[in-house]
Amino acid sequence: MNKKNFILIGLVLAMAIGYVVFFTDLFAPKIIQISHTNRPLPGRGGQTVARLMFSLGQDYELTDIKVVPLAEWQTDKSTQPLWHLTSDGSDFINRFTYGENIPGMDPYVEGMRPQPLKPGVKYLLLVTAGKARGQHEFQVGNSPADVSTNK
Repeated sequence: MNKKNFILIGLVLAMAIGYVVFFTDLFAPKIIQISHTNRPLPGRGGQTVARLMFSLGQDYELTDIKVVPLAEWQTDKSTQPLWHLTSDGSDFINRFTYGENIPGMDPYVEGMRPQPLKPGVKYLLLVTAGKARGQHEFQVGNSPADVSTNK
């Protein structure tokens, strides 16, 4: 082979690598699609308790789940989570309930229990499964009534 052939092979390889990097999602971060449903269940004393269920777009081996108040998280990314589970890899799952003990996952802080969610407050769910990540804003119940005294 002569010098011209090496240059042509190098040019073709560079174009192929450029195509893979810029026009495919091979190196793009994987995004987890998350949705939620909020179902009221009867609780103690005639009160209703919200059962918050999250669904993922497919089965994932989760490595981190965190729920934080959205307003606090927007100003301080290290805000204390209300619920935080970690793992080297959970069982493959595609849905879970807030506060649930997920097989293969443990509380980030030993003995930490999920904190109750307040109606009308916006929260953020952050989910990690290896290199795949997802986040989802949600709130429980209705937003608080307008208590303005202006008429």
